[in-house]
Amino acid sequence: MKNTSLLFAAGMALAVLAGCATKGPEFDPRHGQVSSPFTEPVSLQTTSVVNTLDPVLLKPSADFFTLGPGDQIEVEILGTPASRTMLNVGPDGKIYFSLLPGLDVWGLNMSETKALLDKELGKFISNAQVTVSLRAVGSKYVWLLGRLNKPGIYPTTAPMTLLEAIAQAGGTANAASAVTTEDLSDLRHSFVVRQGQILPVDFQKLLRQGDMSQNVYLKADDFVYVPSSLDREIYVMGALRAPHAVPFRESTTLISVIAACGGTIKDAYKSHVAIVRGSLSSPQIAIVDYNDILNGKTSDILLEPHDIVYVPLSPYRVLTRYLELIVNTFANSIAANEGIAASGGVRVGVAVPVGGP
Repeated sequence: MKNTSLLFAAGMALAVLAGCATKGPEFDPRHGQVSSPFTEPVSLQTTSVVNTLDPVLLKPSADFFTLGPGDQIEVEILGTPASRTMLNVGPDGKIYFSLLPGLDVWGLNMSETKALLDKELGKFISNAQVTVSLRAVGSKYVWLLGRLNKPGIYPTTAPMTLLEAIAQAGGTANAASAVTTEDLSDLRHSFVVRQGQILPVDFQKLLRQGDMSQNVYLKADDFVYVPSSLDREIYVMGALRAPHAVPFRESTTLISVIAACGGTIKDAYKSHVAIVRGSLSSPQIAIVDYNDILNGKTSDILLEPHDIVYVPLSPYRVLTRYLELIVNTFANSIAANEGIAASGGVRVGVAVPVGGP
């Protein structure tokens, strides 16, 4: 490898979606610094990818609501009002009605649950028919956390768009001041996580420009997070002794944040340290040889608020996959910690896997 740092910048599609490559703005992590006398001028290669949402994400799911532990239903045998009973789906996914043994309804919709009850009751009562109604949801939720007016964990029984969900949570929060209506939400770094993958939603386009092409339908267990615009942190992750978010201060550098995390662990691959910058819908990445900085062959790097620093255990092979790994790791770390806090637990810091893509 050459003595100078190997620097690249790239944007990427944050999920496995097709995109079109276009020339993007440069991301020079050494902006504003005096070059080291040991290095040559930095030559930066840049590229960006315009994210395109899969049209499937903009359509409601055709799946019916299915029961799970914690749901509550009302069951009544037709013609027998006294049989009306409220039933809770137990932790084992079963309900207990009348003289019937436990019936497993986990994963059944209302029609299937009714058919199962009709069949089992028919063994004891001629032409038995029941009505089944959903009374409370305890198994399916969406997480709406961060700088929202009513953040929380909301039950979901029907398809709901991202805009509808944000409206249900009271919209994004504004400063409580008579002289300003400053938005306290950081839309550039807001995200939706589904099954461990971040969806390529541009919150600014959706909420500021009314771009309905960003208005995805949510599913149960989706995690929506809107960070505070007042936060000024640098997220340091990967092969470090104590990875965590480091408060930003003027002149914060790469060396200082890695030192604040206890330094790198023994097998860290310091030649491919990544700095990710910009909005999560179109991030950029720079790959830095941290060994060269430590050895004085090149200058340290000034960081900015919201930068993500990632130290791998092995070299990256495909740059866009490396960026996808970092952004997904970041989003899942935030989701895990905020989810724990919202559930009454304690944040555990930025705990992330380490390794190269």
